[in-house]
Amino acid sequence: MTLAEGALRRLVADDLPALSALEQAGQAYPWTPAQLEAVLVDPDSVVVGVQRDARLVGHAVLVRQPFDAELQAILVARECRRQGLADRLLGVVIETAKAWRVERLLLEVRAGNGPAVALYRRAGFNEDGRRRGYYPPRAGHPREDALLMSLPLA
Repeated sequence: MTLAEGALRRLVADDLPALSALEQAGQAYPWTPAQLEAVLVDPDSVVVGVQRDARLVGHAVLVRQPFDAELQAILVARECRRQGLADRLLGVVIETAKAWRVERLLLEVRAGNGPAVALYRRAGFNEDGRRRGYYPPRAGHPREDALLMSLPLA
């Protein structure tokens, strides 16, 4: 893996400032520092990051549940999108969930987030349902549905 591709690694509590900065810059509704800190120290969670030139440019949050795992977040910095980083992060998430021997990997995604929906479909996720009006409105856009998706692992 070249530096241009970015180095993948598990994030720890010391990464909180960089993780929080990435969230603030890349999300309409970013996770709070307290939420990020909680997931970084949770033994049933894994936060994977991708770095380029010592800068965090992407992350994914995976949480283990009794029979399933849930991808709670995946984010790539705006200037680094469409370069395959989300695919690489998702690959690590899937491999981690498989290592946990869970039955399924679950996620929810904004119905209007075409690139994310396409990413998940390419990886083999199926649409299981829809939560109507789940996401709050953003900058002149109405409330948005959440697609519920899963990937069978067992």
